[in-house]
Amino acid sequence: MRWHSNKPVDTVYSGPSAPSPKRVTLRTLRDKYRRGEPISMVTAYDYPSAVHVDEAGIDMLLVGDSVAMVVHGHDTTLPVTLDEMLSHCKAVARGARRTFLVGDMPFGSVEVSPEHAVRSAIRMMKEGGMDSVKIEGGFSNRVKAVRAVVEAGVAVVGHVGLTPQSISVLGGFRPAAQSASEALRVIKEAKALEAAGCFSVVLECVPGLVAAAVTRELGIPTIGIGAGPGTSGQVLVYHDLLGMMQHPHHAKVTPKFCKQYSAVGAVIQQALTAYHADVVTGQFPSEAFSPYKIAADESAQLLRDLEREGLHSAAEVVADMTTEAA
Repeated sequence: MRWHSNKPVDTVYSGPSAPSPKRVTLRTLRDKYRRGEPISMVTAYDYPSAVHVDEAGIDMLLVGDSVAMVVHGHDTTLPVTLDEMLSHCKAVARGARRTFLVGDMPFGSVEVSPEHAVRSAIRMMKEGGMDSVKIEGGFSNRVKAVRAVVEAGVAVVGHVGLTPQSISVLGGFRPAAQSASEALRVIKEAKALEAAGCFSVVLECVPGLVAAAVTRELGIPTIGIGAGPGTSGQVLVYHDLLGMMQHPHHAKVTPKFCKQYSAVGAVIQQALTAYHADVVTGQFPSEAFSPYKIAADESAQLLRDLEREGLHSAAEVVADMTTEAA
């Protein structure tokens, strides 16, 4: 885990490692918020993406339950389990050395009772290596769970607006707070989460006017996703902003608010297609990518051994290839 101080100076694969960079902490985030500096956040799910996010200088990394859709191929976030989330959290924690980590509490990990939420959150911290957790929803029972988790000593990010874990009652992925009554509800839920002890709140798929109103009303940072420019910070999914692929999650939700900073998916597809073509036509591996050799005296000995053992087909191959090499 990244917080251990007994890592060796030299490692088998990479040699000496660079000094650990200064970590982003809750105090760092609060200082940025007080100075009015925007907070950057990316949702990612594994070791290599965590390394990229970390080296880019991103402030926060969310291991989101959207992994159910983006990585596991489900149509909603509901199927992913706490154990599956913990596996992704562990991988991310190994890759991120400086960014502040937030583990998403999946559906089923907080609903039973506040005590159940506390047990799940503790696992996120102890096993997953997270710095904090995110809990969806701002209704009364969820606020009770948030308060219990905070009182247990775990930092919590709230989440209001579109809450994907509530898709069963929402009837699908749809924007939130598009009426005055819904907007008022979102604002009150955000305030309730702040009162329960959340240090930040995610605002998803709400009008910019509503997000700005929430941001002005609260004394904690707001992180927007599809919520306009008036929030304290922004979050996008790693695969979305890179243009990684056209999963239904991306096609249905992301294009409406996600700026794609690259077309990595197209590059990946071109590379895989080219590799397939090279294999089929015999162009790969060429001599340049067949670096391992056997000395002439060893191949001669191998030929004698194969003939002695009666392995004539293998001996024939060795004899032919030895002749070609000569």
